[in-house]
Amino acid sequence: MLITNGKIVTWGDKPEIIEGKALLIKDGLITRIEDGSSLKETYPGEEILDAGGQLVMAGNICAHTHFYGAFSRGMAIPGDPPADFQAILSSLWWKLDKALDEEGVRYSALVCLVDAIKYGTTTLFDHHASPHCIDGSLDIIAEAVRQSGLRASLCYEVTDRDGEERANAGIRENARFIDKVASGAETPLLRAHFGLHASLTVSAKTLERCLEANTRKAGFHVHAAEGAVDQDDSRRKYGQRVIERFYEQGVLGERSILAHGVHADARELDLLAETQTWLSHQPRSNMNNAVGVAPVLEMLRRGVKVVLGNDGFSNAMWEEWKAAYFIQKDHGHDPRLMNGYEVMKIAVENNSRLATQTFDGLRVGIIEPGAAADLILVDYHPITPLTGGNLPWHVLFGFREGMVTSTIVGGKLLMRDRKLVFLDEAEIAAKAREAAQRTWKKIQ
Repeated sequence: MLITNGKIVTWGDKPEIIEGKALLIKDGLITRIEDGSSLKETYPGEEILDAGGQLVMAGNICAHTHFYGAFSRGMAIPGDPPADFQAILSSLWWKLDKALDEEGVRYSALVCLVDAIKYGTTTLFDHHASPHCIDGSLDIIAEAVRQSGLRASLCYEVTDRDGEERANAGIRENARFIDKVASGAETPLLRAHFGLHASLTVSAKTLERCLEANTRKAGFHVHAAEGAVDQDDSRRKYGQRVIERFYEQGVLGERSILAHGVHADARELDLLAETQTWLSHQPRSNMNNAVGVAPVLEMLRRGVKVVLGNDGFSNAMWEEWKAAYFIQKDHGHDPRLMNGYEVMKIAVENNSRLATQTFDGLRVGIIEPGAAADLILVDYHPITPLTGGNLPWHVLFGFREGMVTSTIVGGKLLMRDRKLVFLDEAEIAAKAREAAQRTWKKIQ
């Protein structure tokens, strides 16, 4: 197709906003960015998508999420309100994941994917758990991703908290799905990581089995130092801090993603930088769980590859931008902390690098010839001048949920004029409510 009459946002080292040009998309890629009139003449048979003066941007990327967390929305946690992070895990998340069946896995994924399309998040890195529905669970989610047309990397969360048999089943599910993706049996829009829950629920024996089973050397995707309890547990059991333990065991590496790192110290940050491990930041989740404020600015200063996720919150990733921007200022009592360029580096540049690496060098999250045609149209008409230089602050203070009008992945329109093309949102929501009700009853 040809996308015409838009203001093209390139991002990159020197972001630009290009007017008077059109994008030619062929075979899922952006192939040319040239004068719209000349492209129309050269390619007279191409479908034309008129952007109507909207911004044409690369789709957002979420570096860490939990699709199954969708069913927590509005759920009353049984008993007294959890008083700390460990109580939140045991009274909410570890009951929710146990209650999931095949339908719960399917529809919690589908509603999150609908959410992602509507809010312009085109690539997601999911971290799944369903202890009573492990075998084939990643196939169920993969099928939902295929239906949605989005781009995703999947993994299963290995943990010892449900016993050795289920830990081994999680290991097998990761290894099986990694092999399936590597064989080409999945869509080009799907990739895989090897999932672990966190140091506090993965024993030395289980971690060793995970490392042995990861024969294809896929990157690991694991929570690390999210709460102080994780560090306390690791020091007590292993005499090491969490990231030190993962370093010595070989979990870290340029393809691995560690989520949170709120309680990482300077030595651990240096290990992340040394091994070129990705560290995913989720400020909304951290605030909600009251686990603390991640030392993101120190991470950046030490060369850690910080990326941005949402930990299962809404896929309106600009809201995560805002949380990342504001929390550092408030926590440090200094309005100079965390400027817009630093947020942009995390949410755009680093997320793009992670997605590009995961999809075998296909450039994702940027608009340039040869890059993936993962694009969104944004109905933003600024009341002040908009330039490549001040674009981050327009995102932070001007962009809102609902401004995305069209979403494209691999050159395929998934939403046009705010209407989903392939997914039936109303039907999915209705079936999700039924599945969620069954899930809640199990928990109660």
